[in-house]
Amino acid sequence: MIDLQEHESVPDQHPLDPIERMMALNGWNHERVNDNELSVEIEGRWCSYRIWFGWEGELRSIMMSCAYDMRVPEKRITAVHSLLAYVNERLWIGHFDVFSEEAVPTFRHALLLGTQDYPQDEQLADLLDITISECERFYPAFQYVIWGGKSPEEAVQAAIIDPVGEA
Repeated sequence: MIDLQEHESVPDQHPLDPIERMMALNGWNHERVNDNELSVEIEGRWCSYRIWFGWEGELRSIMMSCAYDMRVPEKRITAVHSLLAYVNERLWIGHFDVFSEEAVPTFRHALLLGTQDYPQDEQLADLLDITISECERFYPAFQYVIWGGKSPEEAVQAAIIDPVGEA
């Protein structure tokens, strides 16, 4: 879970400021790339996740992308695109894709601020919790297809267990 420690009330100057503050409070290495971009690396169960946040003022939206620490070999790109269809239909929020240039599986989601000036700490914590949770959940499926040579169907059956009922 993301730490929502109490912090001094500091007037935010930019919509990415609360995100940068949360990264610092959690001790995560982050970098303000420019006024409208922030990047951070977070250790997960399976790999390190490179997370990028971008502010789009016209849309009043914060875009977030979380990249796996893996590349898709050209010979497996078609299988991974098929896997994306299986994975994305199981998501309520956000989606996975693979950018053509980098060939890195990435989870993406946008946070629309509407009339808010800044994202609330709880919104950010939820966004990061969901992102890391979904990346952890589907990591084995990507590994099975990319490195295990499994079909997307086999990877979904082997790696994705959607909970049913109560324990």
